[in-house]
Amino acid sequence: MDRRSLGQDGTTVSAIGLGCMGMSEFYGSRDDAQSLDTLAAALEHGIDFLDTADMYGAGHNEELIGRFLKNRRDQVVLATKFGIVREPGRYERRVDNSPAYVRAACDASLQRLGTDVVDLYYMHRRNPEVPIEDTVGAMADLVQAGKVRQIGLSEVSVETLRRAHAVHPIAAVQSEYSLWTRDPEENGMLQACRELGTTFVAYSPLGRAFLAGAVTDTSSLAPDDFRRVNPRFAEEALAQNRRLAEALADFASGLGAKPAQVALAWLLGKHEHVVPIPGTKRRAYLAENAAAAAIRLSPDQVAVLDALFAPGAVAGARYTEEGMKGVGL
Repeated sequence: MDRRSLGQDGTTVSAIGLGCMGMSEFYGSRDDAQSLDTLAAALEHGIDFLDTADMYGAGHNEELIGRFLKNRRDQVVLATKFGIVREPGRYERRVDNSPAYVRAACDASLQRLGTDVVDLYYMHRRNPEVPIEDTVGAMADLVQAGKVRQIGLSEVSVETLRRAHAVHPIAAVQSEYSLWTRDPEENGMLQACRELGTTFVAYSPLGRAFLAGAVTDTSSLAPDDFRRVNPRFAEEALAQNRRLAEALADFASGLGAKPAQVALAWLLGKHEHVVPIPGTKRRAYLAENAAAAAIRLSPDQVAVLDALFAPGAVAGARYTEEGMKGVGL
């Protein structure tokens, strides 16, 4: 597994990480034993960058990762997040970026994770009523206290990144980025991260399993699956998007690869400072994703994929109207 820089302090991570959210909620039922086996498989395949958050499963995900980390903490680069406050079992939420909450949330995460320090601590979403300088100042205090090694931001604007970076180096920005979500190319975030020495962490790099060809309709999804209410999986949008997935599958077949592997190879080949973190609960898919790091697409192949998934080709917003209010702030 290739490695890439995380921020500017010399830390490196596997070129492909593992998003752990789905092990707790949003994509069907939990199976802790299966998830723990998949986490073990990640290390076996050289994937050591694990991504969680305090709101995933109302703390369950951090507790699950904490169980896995026993006797393995030094083998993992651990990232978690704060800021989204939800009641258990409810999607409705509020965002708290206050310095007092930053400190309290970090202590709670450390306890659930069973560790003394987090390698990367993100602000999950921004509340624009709190100056970003105040929030990042509190996060910097956590670095000074030895509870956090590096800090990051999630789904923010370029302006917010620059203001935050002026207070303390921002090691990573996490946003959705994939063949079917090209926003970071258009809003200047990828360029800003490169300029500042900030790693761009791409979540949902497989389009919530759509690019892997795993979702052709929503009838087989669990009743509480997040994708049932996602605009891109609505019936009319899905019909249009399905043609894109079929074209990707044909392209991948010509390379002797899986469509998910091509989607990941496209990200890795376009930008050296991008680290995708596909999520999975299954060992077999983990192995497939890890193998994508060895695929090298030619410039011509990248251009074909760029054109196939050109902005505007994908139907539907990436979140509901309410969800979109919380991104790019």
